[in-house]
Amino acid sequence: MRRFAELFTRLDRSTGTGDKRAALVDYFRDAPPEDAAWALWLLSGEKIGGAKARIAGSAELRAWVAEESGTPAWLVDDSYDAVGDLAETLALLLDDPHEIADDAPLHAWIEHRVLPVANADAEIRRAMVVQAWRTLPFAQRFVFNKLLTGSLRVGVSRGLVQQAIAEASGVDIALIAQRMLGAWSPTPEFLQRLTSREAQPGDAASPYPFFLASPLEAEAKTLGAIDDWLLEWKWDGIRLQLIRRSGDIALWSRGEERLDGRFPEIEAALATLPRDAVVDGELLAWRDGEQPMPFTALQTRIQRRKPGPKTLADTPVRVLAYDLLELDGEDLRARLLAERRALLEELLEAHGDPRIAVSPRIEAASWRDAAALREGSRARGVEGLMLKRLAAPYQHGRKRGDWWKWKIDPLTIDAVLIYAQAGHGRRSTLYTDYTFAVWDGDALVPVAKAYSGLDDKDILKLDSWIRGHTTERFGPVRAVKPHHVFELGFEAVNRSARHKSGIAVRFPRILRWRQDKPMQDADRLDTLQALAQ
Repeated sequence: MRRFAELFTRLDRSTGTGDKRAALVDYFRDAPPEDAAWALWLLSGEKIGGAKARIAGSAELRAWVAEESGTPAWLVDDSYDAVGDLAETLALLLDDPHEIADDAPLHAWIEHRVLPVANADAEIRRAMVVQAWRTLPFAQRFVFNKLLTGSLRVGVSRGLVQQAIAEASGVDIALIAQRMLGAWSPTPEFLQRLTSREAQPGDAASPYPFFLASPLEAEAKTLGAIDDWLLEWKWDGIRLQLIRRSGDIALWSRGEERLDGRFPEIEAALATLPRDAVVDGELLAWRDGEQPMPFTALQTRIQRRKPGPKTLADTPVRVLAYDLLELDGEDLRARLLAERRALLEELLEAHGDPRIAVSPRIEAASWRDAAALREGSRARGVEGLMLKRLAAPYQHGRKRGDWWKWKIDPLTIDAVLIYAQAGHGRRSTLYTDYTFAVWDGDALVPVAKAYSGLDDKDILKLDSWIRGHTTERFGPVRAVKPHHVFELGFEAVNRSARHKSGIAVRFPRILRWRQDKPMQDADRLDTLQALAQ
């Protein structure tokens, strides 16, 4: 635990990405494989034991530390509110031990002490936790608490961890990222396969890391000649890769989940491709017609691992392909998009199955013409335009410059703040996660949650107001006096039986704080219902 705690402290005190990467490289070069595998797991955002392993809930930890430290429960809660991080609060409320425990390594703590008591009776779990508190010095106790609460929040992204692993092992980062897609376990065996310079059995079924577009914030004309760009509609579906290698097929979502079995019609179409290939595209619910079905229709398919005949009939799907990453075993990502697109069109034309079709090119003589086409996006059931440089390779991650998403202006409503919750990372001590409601008769009905859109000055001002106007508490959530109105932006409105309001908004975010508007003038539910697809 000591070595990992030292890494955590070094990361926590580093502000530059380069310093954090250097700390990670040093750790992965020197740490035993058993510890390095768990460090990789935790720093990639995973939790010990996953969602089904109950080790200690927030309420339990607060109660146990109150008993162990002799601190009143109300003072523990107030300390938590002041500090903002439960793991740190727990560590601060306890004195350092008179005797330091044996320096058990990270993997031993997790595999031999923490995981064996998962889902056990409360007293058994409490005994393990308290024993750790009594024997670990502050830095290690803090990290131990972080393991219990499930999030390190140390300013390290998954991509940065992959960069460090690549540097420490000498394996190309693209291959590291590819091998970490999908399900894996924190074992020395996985770490060995991950850092091997030789081809591994799992490589054949693995997707490539996805290339992601950035929002276009400048004028489109600043991109240069429009002839240098491929224009496509920005589809509102599920990004995925279709893999056909040596007769084996696989469907991978951008969320690193294999979708095999959920879309049998796409698998059937993929199996009949005339050549082995890896295709990047968008999965859409689409009946025969000119535009796709709303995203909510697609959600019904995602939730069914083995869809029945009725589901298949009610919600047919297709893939609109826009890139070809591999053909007959050759990695095409370094080639220009213009070349990859030509090969993709040739492949799918020979295939001739409408369930996997090429995403159409949008023809525009000028950026002015493109802007005019973009304005009609919502009527087409799309979110705007994608702009892709024809001379660009296929990269991984969000690299600015070659792929842009040029989305239409959002739909907007004015809604009332009714709930607030503390944020994460550097804002974990502030209330930054909000729930908003609109009027339905004389009642306020929640319709959206938003986590972004305010600057630091407004967040501090609103946080102070929330603390002084809390009416109820539900765990980490505070109900506040209805008063403040905010303008929210979102991409679409769909009808939804899963929501109390009967509607679901897509990608809500705060556009501005309407301090000029009384809450009685906020929008009404029927306004949203009229916009619903």
